[in-house]
Amino acid sequence: MNTVERWKQEKHPLDVIEDVREYAEEGLTFDEIEERAGDGEWERMKWAGLYTHGRQRGYFMMRTKVPGGRLTPEQAEVIGEVADEYATAPEEYGGEDQNEIWGDAYLDITTRQDVQMHWIEIEDVPEIWNRYDEVGLTTVQGCGDGARNVLGCPAAGLTDHECFDAQPVVDAVSDYFTGNREYANLPRKFKMTITGCREDCAQSQINDVGMTPARKDVDGEPYYGFHVRVGGGLSDGPRMASDLDVFVPPEDTVEFCRAVAQTFKELGDRNNRGVCRMRYLVEQMGPEAFEAAVRDRCSVDLPSRGVDLTEGYTGDHVGVHDQTQEGLKYVGFNVIAGRIGGEEFAEAARAAREYGTDDASVRLATDQNFLVTHIPGKHVGDLMDEPVARKYRPDPGPFSRGAVGCTGSEFCNYGIIETKNRVRRWAKALDRRIDTPDDLDVVRMHMSGCSASCAQPQIADIGFRGETVQVDDPEGTTNEEGDNIVEGMDFGLGGSLGGDNEFLDWVETAVPASAVVPALERLFAAYADERTDGERFYEWCRRVGNDRLRTIMQRADANVSGGVAYEGADDD
Repeated sequence: MNTVERWKQEKHPLDVIEDVREYAEEGLTFDEIEERAGDGEWERMKWAGLYTHGRQRGYFMMRTKVPGGRLTPEQAEVIGEVADEYATAPEEYGGEDQNEIWGDAYLDITTRQDVQMHWIEIEDVPEIWNRYDEVGLTTVQGCGDGARNVLGCPAAGLTDHECFDAQPVVDAVSDYFTGNREYANLPRKFKMTITGCREDCAQSQINDVGMTPARKDVDGEPYYGFHVRVGGGLSDGPRMASDLDVFVPPEDTVEFCRAVAQTFKELGDRNNRGVCRMRYLVEQMGPEAFEAAVRDRCSVDLPSRGVDLTEGYTGDHVGVHDQTQEGLKYVGFNVIAGRIGGEEFAEAARAAREYGTDDASVRLATDQNFLVTHIPGKHVGDLMDEPVARKYRPDPGPFSRGAVGCTGSEFCNYGIIETKNRVRRWAKALDRRIDTPDDLDVVRMHMSGCSASCAQPQIADIGFRGETVQVDDPEGTTNEEGDNIVEGMDFGLGGSLGGDNEFLDWVETAVPASAVVPALERLFAAYADERTDGERFYEWCRRVGNDRLRTIMQRADANVSGGVAYEGADDD
């Protein structure tokens, strides 16, 4: 077994939750925690929703689970207030000025409909948990080798795009796995998505388990339930999920997901940490054999597939939209790279309560944006006049609308480059500098700080993954060896989900960050000249091919192809 598996055998990971309370009460430092519990305690703390900061010892990132992305205004307000009060940097790390754009006391909306906060100190965690308990929130298993936050359509129950509202199923599956000791120690993280929406905005194609709407005749009557995809995922070795020949009635969904988790628990790799995700198991076994293993472990009979009701993919819900409930609207606000001030998020929650009906909610989306729902049409103008609405406007430019960024080197152990600030700067600059076709409402530009793909670059029009780049420029050397080392990235084009789903191609590698915007300007000038009617950017990229794309990029007045990935100086 690998080291992480040994740590999980030494102590059940969920036991760390009470340990955290004890550490907080005793006021232990990180050194004292390590002395008492060993290095493995930091790994086990992920089951409490806590990650140690990569570069600032003594502080945590805290992840709050939001099944299906749905929050009541009261829950959203508490999240914002907690961020404003506790997610604050100490003076030695810059205090209120620790981030040049966002300052301090912010939160991040993630691509899994979670909320992340930084600068959390262990002595504050029990109080945060107590405030969460009062409104039904949890951080338990926000991280770690178990069921992560269950994704759903953020507009569930609101639109005529759905066959049925699957949020109750999302909640039931989440409730079953959260805190369940039997399924809290899987070979690796376990990601599920469940939707009744025809447009698959919950991204079934890139999850371990993706459940989408279907219909099957049962005793001569139409019955609605789910079709299933398994084994999707990104990071190194990306894979689109495979269809299973099963139809899952809503009432059997918890048992079906349990059977999949049981299969993964028994058959998944616990030796090589690099290949222990469920997608590798599905690939090794084949979808048919994997399905048979799940059926063997499932206590209900699973009918074969019915009629698939998925029609495409919708990547966001930005804008003002009609609800199916007469006279009501929901508004999707654009949060570039998912980062928003804690007080601002609390303001959005208070606006939802003030202008919405009793059913109003704040919902988080997989593109790092948020929705405010159940707003009577006569109050939409009042909502739009709120400061938070003017700042996170529902009518952004196409690059801002499609911008997604991971945590990056600012806080993450694995991050090679800074991402959040860069994504925001680039998105706004590109909206100013590039005149996109009128019918192109969004350009999906995703930036991951490393190869782990937390920002999902492989499914974007334009994807980046961080690299340290060595550039041949003697006058710009940055170390004693004469190397000119800069932040850069692999540059990919042409990804999408949906009926024409395809991972992007990494067209150019080790591109210095300073060359990216000029290269994009060249690409979009060629796209505007050559596109056919209605052709999306990713479609054009696929049609013209990588060699041509590379040639266009290299025409930019920038060092697009002049870098190589830097592996570091030799030890000798």
